[in-house]
Amino acid sequence: MTGAKTAVEWLASVAPDPAACRREWERDPLGVALLPAGKAWDVLILPGDLGYPTLDVLTRLLDRLGPVLADFGDSRVGFLVPPGTAARWLGTGIKAAGAGTWIVVPYPGRAARGVRWLVPPDGSGTLTDPALLELALHEAAAGAARERSGNG
Repeated sequence: MTGAKTAVEWLASVAPDPAACRREWERDPLGVALLPAGKAWDVLILPGDLGYPTLDVLTRLLDRLGPVLADFGDSRVGFLVPPGTAARWLGTGIKAAGAGTWIVVPYPGRAARGVRWLVPPDGSGTLTDPALLELALHEAAAGAARERSGNG
């Protein structure tokens, strides 16, 4: 299986009807799917001005990142993290989508309406480690504070 095909299988596996989800997705090349969080992954959604620097930090730290989403306005960045993270996460200004919530997910490897992959899933199930995400958040926030103070 190709990486995109494997990623589609992995993402669609959480849908109430995975086969129907795949068919619908594959027929619409610019489509998105509404998928439930809390099964294979939760999503931590950061404001774009913190999410992009956090992604930069993680890119420097890790060879292999978990999937990361962004809206086309660049106002939000969503990191896919292990299920259960949303229920435990405490952070001002960070939204958590876990069990009982649904996420708009673009087809891997294609442009979509309103949302895109910054780091597409590879189908392996790799997710962002919440502890590393928290450390990267702190580093990104400290960097932003240094820039605001003129010491960057």
